[in-house]
Amino acid sequence: MSKRKVVLFYRKLRSTGNFSIEASFDHMMASFPVDAGFNLRKVVISHFSNGLLPRLQGILEARRSETEINHVTGDVHYLVFGLKGKNTILTIHDCGLMAHPNPVLRRLLKWLWLDLPVRHCRYITAVSEATRQDIIRYTGCMPDKVVVIPTVISNHFKPVAMEFSEECPRILHIGLAPNKNFQRHVEAISGLQCTMHIIGKLERWHEDFLNKCGVRYSHEYNISEEQMQMAYAESDLLLFASTLEGFGMPIVEAQTVGIPVVTSNQSSMPEVAGDGACLVDPHDVGSIRSGVVRVIKDAAYRMDLIENGRKNTSRYSVETISRQYAALYDKIITRHDG
Repeated sequence: MSKRKVVLFYRKLRSTGNFSIEASFDHMMASFPVDAGFNLRKVVISHFSNGLLPRLQGILEARRSETEINHVTGDVHYLVFGLKGKNTILTIHDCGLMAHPNPVLRRLLKWLWLDLPVRHCRYITAVSEATRQDIIRYTGCMPDKVVVIPTVISNHFKPVAMEFSEECPRILHIGLAPNKNFQRHVEAISGLQCTMHIIGKLERWHEDFLNKCGVRYSHEYNISEEQMQMAYAESDLLLFASTLEGFGMPIVEAQTVGIPVVTSNQSSMPEVAGDGACLVDPHDVGSIRSGVVRVIKDAAYRMDLIENGRKNTSRYSVETISRQYAALYDKIITRHDG
């Protein structure tokens, strides 16, 4: 019996963009079960998601590439308008657009990026239950239309044996988008004997703020997964108290490598972290500082976080996630054939 065809649509990447969506689905495709009866093909849209004309060109390009099952992997939701809805899956990574400060633009974005795409597709996949609930709440769609399939964590991330430096820990901070909470993180560790290692391209104001708060730091950006593994392995803890995350891949990456995590008690992060993280209020500098200090000073608590984090990572193995997508693809084929 011939395999059924699946096309996964990817956005066109910008040189300074975030590649986590693409990396996750690349790993899923590479580990897709051979006995599942599907032939997966990747199509990278050749037009940037920027302005009306390039997006219309992207829709037409998607239409030319559609097949039995079409899967838009995220961030280019409008591509679904070029595809047959009954055969189409859209992955939504977060509903951060609903925090846009302009109410008119927020309403337009909601209509174009959430309401219409969700209505058009057969299924929506959300990377966390928190994101699923947001989609249902904002769009009013039927709950059984939205399926939770978490983000794949790359096999590049491996456990390492390391000794924690209580005297001068290296604190890892990832990302400089507004939700990554850079300023509160810096304020929270100000005065502590530590070094902040930042993954992201620093602007002058970032450096000025770090110097004003007296925080020692190092930084790098635009790095590979192998370099990211090294960044985790050379750090003593991950500080990831974001204000909003659709999933929060660094939490599970850090747990996989084996370093303790301090993360937010809001959005998807408690769900993703399980029992393997110290949860803090991302809007309260004192709460963030208390969490960091506890992880540094309480060795027994720290070891519990690391062990619980290691156990938590089994939920996000590439084999587990690939099987979940195979089951969803099969569901579309079964309904179509029936």
